[in-house]
Amino acid sequence: MEPRLARFVRDDAMRGELLTRIYHEARLAGLAPEIVLAVIQVESAFQAQAVSSAGAVGLMQIMPFWIDELGRSADDLMDPWLNLRYGCTILAHYLAVENGDLTRALARYNGSLGQTWYPERVMRAWSDNWWLAR
Repeated sequence: MEPRLARFVRDDAMRGELLTRIYHEARLAGLAPEIVLAVIQVESAFQAQAVSSAGAVGLMQIMPFWIDELGRSADDLMDPWLNLRYGCTILAHYLAVENGDLTRALARYNGSLGQTWYPERVMRAWSDNWWLAR
């Protein structure tokens, strides 16, 4: 995956650390690391300091209200490793709520349940960049 990630993350050391952390957090949450990579690509293009117009923060674009739901008041969503933990936990939660339906879980993650444009973007990113069989 490292050569594929190079177009998004130029620093070799950061790229290696990011892949290691993504793999670890995805596996802890019971997710495929390739799907997490696709979500990050769509959400922030691997920009750890990204902030959306809606206020979502970091690699996985976590809304700050999740701190009250999952974390501690001192949690910093700009910390890329903590952001990964939150994002993987949230996506795993939505996958459980949706009985394993990844399309619906992704739509919930994005706040667009009932629509398919966001899951389609993630699946396209997965297919184009992160699918292991390529």
